[in-house]
Amino acid sequence: MNIYSAISANKNKTWAIMLLFILVITTIVFVFSKALGYGWGFAGIALIIAGFMSIGSYYYSDKLVLATTGAKPIQKHDNPQLYRIVENLCIGDGLPTPNIYIINDPSPNAFATGRDPKHAVVCVTSGILQILNDEELEGVIAHELSHVKNYDIRLMGIVAILVGFIVILSNLFTNQLWFGGFGGNRDRNSNAQGIFLVIGIILAILSPIAATLIQLAVSRKREFLADASGALLTRYPEGLASALEKLANNRTTLKTASNATAHLFIVNPFKGKEAKQWFSSLFDTHPPIEERIKILRSM
Repeated sequence: MNIYSAISANKNKTWAIMLLFILVITTIVFVFSKALGYGWGFAGIALIIAGFMSIGSYYYSDKLVLATTGAKPIQKHDNPQLYRIVENLCIGDGLPTPNIYIINDPSPNAFATGRDPKHAVVCVTSGILQILNDEELEGVIAHELSHVKNYDIRLMGIVAILVGFIVILSNLFTNQLWFGGFGGNRDRNSNAQGIFLVIGIILAILSPIAATLIQLAVSRKREFLADASGALLTRYPEGLASALEKLANNRTTLKTASNATAHLFIVNPFKGKEAKQWFSSLFDTHPPIEERIKILRSM
């Protein structure tokens, strides 16, 4: 597989998953509305709530992530080597230089966040600076800048909002089911509505799980895409492959990571907890490092 085909394949797979997301949400809204007899007005309330969530997530999610991870901004004189690598790669890729942050933690890792290339942040741990050479660090930074250029940082924010929207819909449905509230033309004797009610209860239980699985699938595909795009930027896939090997061999857990931020990092920050079974691997935030290295070295 060459770099260009890897990029194309992962873009197509990601948009296919996003289309699945839209179909899931449409189905859920239809079933819940039929089950409660509220029509599409039921979805309107959820959309208003989701809208406020979206605005907050769009403008403040990066600040929240940086605060929860304990990341601190640095200037060029604080780490000239890191700054030089970021600046050179940005010049080569036509990107504005992002703000650079460092987490004081021995666990080697890195992530990018922000809403677009003009408001992006690249963050690394002190641990990753200690174990990688220049070519490996360049591969990691190129991977993170690829997340910025490919708008993964915005896409994953949108996906997170969609997941939250599905959870809101499920909660609204169960609350109205048990406690009632706003109006609607309910016909409890309707066989059709009874069927939709049963399906709605099942969806209320399973849809948040399904949405989370789709979110994690998108996250895994974007990691493959960032690997390929990063290799295209540096023209040296071995740099990132070698870096991933070192990160995989280091078992130090990142102390400030959480389930909400784990998908942002270049490798799973919860070292030693990667799933080995096919079913449990569906809940992984990252694809297997061995597979990523294999693809990089086949480019």
